[in-house]
Amino acid sequence: MVKNLFASQIYQAKIMKSKTDLLELSREIYKIRDIDLVGQKWSKKNYVTGYTSYGSMDQLQQFSSSFSDLNQMLKPHLKTFLKSLGFKISVNQLQLNSMWTNIMSQGSHHSFHIHPLSVISGTFYVQVPKGSAAIQFEDPRHGLMMASPPRDGVFHSLVPTAGDVVLFESWMRHQVPAQTVKQDRISVSFNYDWR
Repeated sequence: MVKNLFASQIYQAKIMKSKTDLLELSREIYKIRDIDLVGQKWSKKNYVTGYTSYGSMDQLQQFSSSFSDLNQMLKPHLKTFLKSLGFKISVNQLQLNSMWTNIMSQGSHHSFHIHPLSVISGTFYVQVPKGSAAIQFEDPRHGLMMASPPRDGVFHSLVPTAGDVVLFESWMRHQVPAQTVKQDRISVSFNYDWR
């Protein structure tokens, strides 16, 4: 008998359907980029050809009603995901610790990383042009295989669409390969910490 144990879960759902709302949010993100000189400087060094407010403005839920509203939209999905994971905590025991924007222009990428000290992380997708880079998750056993032979399915690619949210446990290694299309891929990333 073969049993599957300790499956990793990733949550994906559509939370915003209005093209008008998505367009307004993308305009606000571009305005943030244009005024965020510190973020532009940080991105030039750390996020070549793209822009992220991660190194400068990562508390957007505190400064903009658009991002505060997004936080409220996320809560029912966070509750569902926590229940699916079997966590013995409520949504109210988590707090949104950080929220930042990402504009992936052609050639920009996110290398493999985790979100230390957080419980749940995720991304809301504002604009995802056809052919955009997918988010890739790594099998958590990959770094522990030692003398294990190669296997299929070490990486899983998830292709979101505009209006989708993707939630995952913060320890899951993930990356976004280089954006190959000319139109920007725009997203909002966030971390929830245990109070």
